[in-house]
Amino acid sequence: MTRPAVSIVVPVLDEAGQIEATLAALGPLRRQGTEVIVVDGGSQDGTVALARAEADAVLDAPRGRARQMNAGAAAARGEVLLFLHADTILPTEADRHVLRAVAGGRDWGRFDVRIAGRHPMLRVVAMLMNWRSRLTGIATGDQAIFVRRELFQRIGGFPDQPLMEDIELSRRLRRVSAPACLPARVTTSGRRWESRGVWRTIFLMWRLRWRYWRGESAHRLAAAYR
Repeated sequence: MTRPAVSIVVPVLDEAGQIEATLAALGPLRRQGTEVIVVDGGSQDGTVALARAEADAVLDAPRGRARQMNAGAAAARGEVLLFLHADTILPTEADRHVLRAVAGGRDWGRFDVRIAGRHPMLRVVAMLMNWRSRLTGIATGDQAIFVRRELFQRIGGFPDQPLMEDIELSRRLRRVSAPACLPARVTTSGRRWESRGVWRTIFLMWRLRWRYWRGESAHRLAAAYR
């Protein structure tokens, strides 16, 4: 069996309302040889049954995005791993964007992001996320982080923590090399911001990142986030 060049790992938990659209958008990539692995953390709403029809593998793992993504990475066969949130849609030919960056010598990277939603501040939030990532070399999970599998394994994968696992992974990867910041955009749902209040969520995430930067435990921050 031919080894895929890219494996996409999608962690899910009760995503029955979204997972079909996300996986359907990955259909063209699958038909071109990209591997799609869904990792469930204990869904109770039919997510698993819906995912089986549109993924190469559906795995069970202990709940927690970091643990689920590590489990998917361990099962993946691709030389490059791409971690995709269940409410995020990749751009057309995402695999070619990623492989072009890797062929150019980049070890890891992420996409620019746009946030789908009605609130006008979501455009500003996305712009700031993309700008901050270019400035700091830190990527968020919403930006669909990708990394060479060998490097991912070498640094120990995602840290086993309930929040900021994407920030910590970026820190570790940044010590090896700067990320490829791809201008092609993923589209992620604005549901988190709109359900909690856009301004409230913006200030909450700023405070949490500031506290994490100051050295506060991710477990304490996860409690504050909930």
